[in-house]
Amino acid sequence: MTAILSASELRGELAGARPPVLLDVRWQLGGPDQRPAYEAGHLPGAVYVDLDRELAGPPGAGGRHPLPDPEDFGAAMRRAGVRADEPVVVYDGGLGWAAARAWWLLRWTGHRNVRVLDGGLAAWTAAGGALGTDAPTPTEGDFKPNPGAFGLLDADDAAALARTGLLLDARAGERYRGEVEPIDPVGGHIPGAVSAPTTENVGPDGRFLSAGELRARFAALGAAGDTAVGVYCGSGVSGAHEVLALEVAGIPASLYAGSWSQWSSDPERPVATGPNP
Repeated sequence: MTAILSASELRGELAGARPPVLLDVRWQLGGPDQRPAYEAGHLPGAVYVDLDRELAGPPGAGGRHPLPDPEDFGAAMRRAGVRADEPVVVYDGGLGWAAARAWWLLRWTGHRNVRVLDGGLAAWTAAGGALGTDAPTPTEGDFKPNPGAFGLLDADDAAALARTGLLLDARAGERYRGEVEPIDPVGGHIPGAVSAPTTENVGPDGRFLSAGELRARFAALGAAGDTAVGVYCGSGVSGAHEVLALEVAGIPASLYAGSWSQWSSDPERPVATGPNP
């Protein structure tokens, strides 16, 4: 099973005997609630999931989007109809970051059959897929989270991996270099981390590059052989998209969920600037 699927593949599965549960995870960084956009049109049968409230805990010492309490997350997924033995497909309306966050959380907590719609809502409509406006009332699911199925890093783990393996910084290059920092307390990057903007994992249409192209990209950044790979971003959202890209490429990777928002909030932690690790 691959981590992503195309709009045409999804249409076929929705018409089949075992249609997946659909989760709409539209989200805009610093923007308004996306529920009105969902209500205006979504994939038929899709349930809206709020990233800030259901895929993250309250902002604080753990960063801007710390991991949610596993039991709270499990309850949210059950409300959305997620079952342990049924497939799940997640999508969003833009870059794929929010969908990847849902994908990563479900995988980390033990769901074995979850995929992201490659290209999101735009890919669906471009392929002729219909949209609906009725909000479904799903049957309560039975998914119970069992955290630990995917690699998770804390700040100390990330610092160590930057020295002994490969730690990728998924933010824009100018934030990595410390030239601008629009959100967090200080600009720059974790010493030893390599710049790898997640926007370079997709083409102009928002769909992932091929597995071969992604493997070549990550190999050029240092992901080769048995090298341990980790990813961070600003707050653990776009970093999940990079972990997804690595999964497509066949490269296992861990996520530093607290990411730069947590790292930079501690004045005792070192900060590097400029283009080099």
